[in-house]
Amino acid sequence: MCAADRKPRALLSAKAKEESPKERPCPFAIKVLNTLDYPSDNLRSKSWEEFASPDAPVMDFVFTVCDNAAGESCPVWPGQPMSAHWGIEDPAEVEGSELEKEAAFVAALRYLRNRIAAFTSLPLESIDCLSLGTRLRDIGRSEGSTSGQEKAS
Repeated sequence: MCAADRKPRALLSAKAKEESPKERPCPFAIKVLNTLDYPSDNLRSKSWEEFASPDAPVMDFVFTVCDNAAGESCPVWPGQPMSAHWGIEDPAEVEGSELEKEAAFVAALRYLRNRIAAFTSLPLESIDCLSLGTRLRDIGRSEGSTSGQEKAS
């Protein structure tokens, strides 16, 4: 069954996960989110296992965003969601001044917001699975991509 054939459970629910989660999110990430009025009070890093357990929420789509996630073995996700790699540079790895570090998080947020906007504008009710997979990969090659592949136009 194609994920596009299902009724959406929610408009969009973002779940941040890591293979080896850090104790808490980077302070620059929290600062940027707070500056733009995104809620950040209950944010925390999560392990893959939290989303692969039998009682985990069923997801229709899984997007990996960190470069190191592209080559990792992903767990078997409950519900067999469609997945794509939307790699961007890890803003937490940027070295430089406080302003340069903050700018890296602002850029990462911009890239992700643009990709999410492109995703949410897809005609999920009328697109076939093969085309949907292609469109998800194209979105992942948009501005800011670190996929190493030719960028989508």
